Amino acid sequence: MTPPANTAANGPAGWAAILDPDETIQWQGRPDARVTWKLAYIATFLFGLAFAGFALFWMVMASQAGGGFWMFGLIHFSAGLGIAIGPPFWSAFSRRHTWYTLSNRRAFIATDKPFIGRRLKSYPITDETSIDYEPGPLATLHFAQETRRTKNGSRQVPIGFERISDGDEVYRQVREIQRGAQ
Repeated sequence: MTPPANTAANGPAGWAAILDPDETIQWQGRPDARVTWKLAYIATFLFGLAFAGFALFWMVMASQAGGGFWMFGLIHFSAGLGIAIGPPFWSAFSRRHTWYTLSNRRAFIATDKPFIGRRLKSYPITDETSIDYEPGPLATLHFAQETRRTKNGSRQVPIGFERISDGDEVYRQVREIQRGAQ
């Protein structure tokens, strides 16, 4: 059987090989990519600032001895700054390289990051899918969870459409998909 032709019925060009024969695209969008500061970043920021501050102190003291030994502190100073200000900038960078699609059956999250490449993940939307909706001007809609490994075991990370401007409409469509999946 041949895949369906690329028509408005099943979505924009390039989706024919991805969507099921009777699957259609309901919505597409992108997250807001502005840099934001969250409460969770404060501890990381303070630790990174302390790390960079100690490295700066060490470099000043080492430079008084003469020679270029003080330059070994530059890597620690840079690492401290990266720890302090990295999380909000990495989050914005990740969102800048992310696209969202909602079909009448699944939610898709596509990314295209330098050095990592393109990835497309799909998550089924059924009547049993747990939806967590955070309304607002830039709404967030979580519909799945992934287990991520950490150095001390693992943790659950919510997956979904984050920081979208038309969250109310997307949430309404997801609820309609859930009602139709019964």
